[in-house]
Amino acid sequence: MRRLDKLVVQELMGPWVFGVAMFTVMIMAGSFLFEFTKYLTEGIPPGDVLQLAGLVMPGIMAKTFPMAVLLAGLLAFGRLSSDSEIVAIKAAGTSVARIMLPVAAFGFVVTVMTFIIDEQFVPNATRQAVDLRSRIDNKLNGRAAQDVSHAEYDSKSGKLVASYWAKDFNFTNRTLKGVIITVYDNNEMPTVYFHVKEMAFTSAQDWAMQGVSLTAAKKPGSEGQIFSKIDALSPADAPHLTATPEELLAKILHDLDALPMVVMGEQIEKLKNAPVQTTNLREQVANLEYGYWNKVALPLAALIFGLVGAPLGIRSHRVPASAGYWIAVIIIVAYLVLSRVMAIAAQGGRFPAFAASFLPIAIGLVVAGVLIRKRD
Repeated sequence: MRRLDKLVVQELMGPWVFGVAMFTVMIMAGSFLFEFTKYLTEGIPPGDVLQLAGLVMPGIMAKTFPMAVLLAGLLAFGRLSSDSEIVAIKAAGTSVARIMLPVAAFGFVVTVMTFIIDEQFVPNATRQAVDLRSRIDNKLNGRAAQDVSHAEYDSKSGKLVASYWAKDFNFTNRTLKGVIITVYDNNEMPTVYFHVKEMAFTSAQDWAMQGVSLTAAKKPGSEGQIFSKIDALSPADAPHLTATPEELLAKILHDLDALPMVVMGEQIEKLKNAPVQTTNLREQVANLEYGYWNKVALPLAALIFGLVGAPLGIRSHRVPASAGYWIAVIIIVAYLVLSRVMAIAAQGGRFPAFAASFLPIAIGLVVAGVLIRKRD
């Protein structure tokens, strides 16, 4: 049986490497080629464009690794079928279910590799890509890197006590620049406005302020009367900013690849325990929960794709070898469409995030079981 396992793994390895290269080129061309070409034609240095391409590559490969397992199963077992090796193996008394064991082992190894890449390399690369895109947009349009806002609520009363708006949020440097702090009274009316040139998140898990100025101060409950002596107020009167850079990043991110599972889990707990539960907050929690579970579901697709592709690859001699490519594309498109529908349902709070993440995996597992039993 060891010879059989070795044979199957060897047959899978070549098509898998080819599949990774093919799908990576396809995704890169379909998703980023126009953007990169646009940057080059507008005068962005080729070095910056190449750096951006390198930064998006880990995220692409985390998706193409599972896709390539499907193509590898189809091509490898198509080749074994065309040479009648599957017939010989079955004639020797080995079931199709037993032949699938090395396929499952190969898919599991790819699953682990994908998870490691997705957790260890993709978040940092994605954050750097976000920063680089911001700098490129700044060159092209004169825009600031990224604005961000945050509201602080009283933990007991749930009332708004302060709001923070920064015109430039740099996650890499962990700084906020051009910050306007608005302080509210017990009636949630603005009373004091501070302008802070820069806030930096320190190793002590706190925000240090530089260049603070008091722009206006209103008497609580007044109709616009300004304090006559504003020198008595200081930044210490401003409520403490409790949000971490990771929490601020989670507010503005459209691509959750930038956050590892641990950080997403922490942000989910913080948002769930927030004093005030708004509709936007609940949607943000649902979005983060889907991204959290998808960190497991996406790598696991490698195992499922292998168990689906391998039995599909066992076909008659009349079926051309090129059919494997079309079958792979059709299955992957169906998986992506279903995943997208589940993502929209989960992020809108209409479907549990855990179920939305793993439903395509569960369907694939059922299909794999039916195919293996049918081929047996």
